[in-house]
Amino acid sequence: MLETEMHDLSDDSDYAASQQQGSRSIMRSDSGKRSELEGAEIVYVKENVSVHPTQYMSERISGRLKLIKQDQSLFVSWIPYKGQNSNSRLSEKDTNLYTIRLLPFTDVRYIRRHTPALGWQYVIVVSSDGLAYPPLYFYNGGVREFLATIKQHVFLMRSGDDANVFVVNDFQDPLQKTLSSLELPRVSVSNSPTKSISVGESTSIENQEGLDESAYSSTSASQYSGRQRHKVHDPARDLSIQVLEKFSLVTKFARETTSQLFRENSDNFLINGRRKHEQSLHDGPDDVPTHDYPSKSSSKQKVPDEVPIPPDPLEFEKLALVWGKPRQPPLGHEEWAAFLDFEGRVVDPKALKQRIFYGGVEHELRKELWPVLLGYHDYDSTYAEREYLHSVKKQEYESIKSQWQSISKQQAKRFTKFRERRGLIDKDVVRTDRSLPFYDGDDNPNVALLRDILLTYSFYNFDLGYCQGMSDLLSPILYVMEDESEAFWCFSALMERLGPNFNRDQNGMHSQLFALSKLVELLDSPLHNYFKQKDCLNYFFCFRWILIQFKREFEYDDVMRLWEVLWTHHLSEHLHLYVCVAILKRYRNKVIGEQMDFDTLLKFINELSGHIDLEPTLRDAEALCIYAGDNGAACIPPGTPPSLPVENEVFYSQLEDEVL
Repeated sequence: MLETEMHDLSDDSDYAASQQQGSRSIMRSDSGKRSELEGAEIVYVKENVSVHPTQYMSERISGRLKLIKQDQSLFVSWIPYKGQNSNSRLSEKDTNLYTIRLLPFTDVRYIRRHTPALGWQYVIVVSSDGLAYPPLYFYNGGVREFLATIKQHVFLMRSGDDANVFVVNDFQDPLQKTLSSLELPRVSVSNSPTKSISVGESTSIENQEGLDESAYSSTSASQYSGRQRHKVHDPARDLSIQVLEKFSLVTKFARETTSQLFRENSDNFLINGRRKHEQSLHDGPDDVPTHDYPSKSSSKQKVPDEVPIPPDPLEFEKLALVWGKPRQPPLGHEEWAAFLDFEGRVVDPKALKQRIFYGGVEHELRKELWPVLLGYHDYDSTYAEREYLHSVKKQEYESIKSQWQSISKQQAKRFTKFRERRGLIDKDVVRTDRSLPFYDGDDNPNVALLRDILLTYSFYNFDLGYCQGMSDLLSPILYVMEDESEAFWCFSALMERLGPNFNRDQNGMHSQLFALSKLVELLDSPLHNYFKQKDCLNYFFCFRWILIQFKREFEYDDVMRLWEVLWTHHLSEHLHLYVCVAILKRYRNKVIGEQMDFDTLLKFINELSGHIDLEPTLRDAEALCIYAGDNGAACIPPGTPPSLPVENEVFYSQLEDEVL
């Protein structure tokens, strides 16, 4: 029974897909809330059907699932029990967020059934516009009866491609309705019949390592006219980010289809998309683009020359002058020494963090200060304690490293996960920051160190392993520390906070994108409403910013300055979200004035890379954070990265309480 109770929800790809769209779809349901239907008949009711906002059992929300028929229409509803949640992490507002109120089956595209080997059956309802509701878990069975009852009242057809997908067909266009509801292996792009985006099978990227790269060479043609292919060692080609750029090549229909399947097929997107878009991350124009970006709808309806732009409610230009403080020169050696006592302890950590927040650190000091900012060294540690820790941790690192170094060829043949991760790391490190002298050239020893550290980390944190994008986060750390062991432990400390960005269920990314949408709504409601109008509330266009902490948006020196500012956690642990808001607000008039849709907006955001001024952006982000205050903090769910996650011991104690 314990194994069943410990079923890891993050292993279910549709859970992640629905989480990416869940908040938005539920808000839609609430906005269309109906009163109780008169003369309606309840044809099915099931108690204790639950939703899991997180992967922890103790935080599930239980409720009543109903099928209600009125005349010839069938509705589904799921209402959480009132007052049933005792967990302080989930408020009544959070509970109500997941309510499904009388959703008509005319608005349902399909229902997906899941029967995990361990755990409980659940279903996911996907609306006709491609948005997935959170999974509904049936702890006491009843999925078969639920589907059978639906079939009695509406036309429910099992998909020919997936036996667990049940398509709701309204007969208006049965063929198109069915095709649009299935998980097709290829999603064709309208208006361009010769182009298609390969979604592939549900095999993970790690299982694709043995595929011949030449199989994808035919898709390497540029998708944007006038662009040149990058060199082989172009650092811009990060597969985990290019998946988002695929959205700029699909129509609204295809984008909605791929969005709901994002987690289940994202690994295949990464493989199949690398050749097609490797040139699109960093080859923007010399200046921030000022020309119009044609949208897919431009051929049908011409956008007016002048579009009325709603005013910024905060008067953004004045806000930074009032709230944002002037930036300072970087912290130097003499000033750093003044923060230390005679044994090397930091006397006033808060003042030090504030000083670094407003000026950063001179490069020569980073090797000493970054381990402190990252939490590898304590602020109250002495010189002697830090030296001793370095010695102990060096031995521990060598011990972990020897675990994979001692694997023989015969062992490797029987160790699939090791081979897959090693192959993925080998491919990534040779294209990470190779334009820098530190990593440039053939047989560069620093590239070898990058590889060894990532392989060692995949053994140190075997559950998380290696994901594309991690090499981007390690690269500046190794560049600064210039020591293999120290770089490893600093990287490990950083991953304690950013690791959820790379979890298989993408919950860490989802929570940050959700918080970003709430902050934009708070700080610029007209811009938020515009994104809502353009179907952009998933904020996927900011995915790259958050995943690797703006690594591709600024010059290398500015990235290091930005990171050390963020690591101070001065004002907020989530200042990076306010940086996102600051950038969006800086270009809001252009976005709204040119009526950018999702595709055009994503392309525009990508081409901002290298054209964002760091210092004004930090000042704007500070002003927004101060102005938002407690209201801004309330927009960010507890545990959102880079906040430290809940300790495992807490999880197991909650689990034991649940089992008992």
